Amino acid sequence: MENKSTIAAFDFDGTIIRGDSFISFSRYVFGDFSLTIAIIKNLPYIIGYKLGIFPNWKAKEKLFSCLFKDTQIDKFNNLCSAFFNDKGSKLLKKEALECIQAHKQLGYKVLIISASPENWILPFAKACDIDIVIATKIDIEDKKVTGKFKSKNCYGIEKVNRLLELFPKRSDYYLYAYGDSRGDKELLSFADKGYYKGFNI
Repeated sequence: MENKSTIAAFDFDGTIIRGDSFISFSRYVFGDFSLTIAIIKNLPYIIGYKLGIFPNWKAKEKLFSCLFKDTQIDKFNNLCSAFFNDKGSKLLKKEALECIQAHKQLGYKVLIISASPENWILPFAKACDIDIVIATKIDIEDKKVTGKFKSKNCYGIEKVNRLLELFPKRSDYYLYAYGDSRGDKELLSFADKGYYKGFNI
C-alpha cells in the first residue's frame, strides 16, 4: 500500500443500516397499507425481476414512480431528513459505524455506494461524517419528482463504473469494499479487500 491512497466503499442497505431503505422510507412516508397496495400494483414487474424477465432498475423505478411521482422535491427532501431524524438511530449498525470511524482515523477516504436514491442516504452520510455518496439519482422536472431515475441504477457492475468515474486511476489506490447482497458482488470482486456481510480492516 506504499505511495497509494486508500478508499473504503460501503454499501448502504443491509450494510450501514438494517434492512432495505427503499421499503423502510416508503413505509415511513405512506404506512404499511399504502405501501402494500403499491407493491401489489407493481407485482408483475417485481415477479418479472425475480424471474429474470425485467432488470432490477425497471421494477424499482416502477414502484418508486407509483409512490413518489409528482411529489415536490423540497417536500421529498424534507421527508428524507425527517426519516433519518426519526429512524436513523435505530437503523444504523453499530459495527458499521465503528468500521467507518476506524477507516477515517487512519486517514482513508470513505464513501457510500448504493443502488438507493441518494436523497435519503445523504442525511445518514452526514451523520457518519461521510462526504461522498455514489447512488442512484432521481429525475426532477419543474421542482417535482418525475418518478424516473436520472442515472443508471447504481447496482452490480454500475457500482464499479460509478466508482471509476470518480477515481479512474485504479492503480493509484487501495480499495476496501463492504456489502451484503448480489448487487455488491462486482464491487467486492473489484476491491483489494472485499467483505461480504462482515467488517474488517
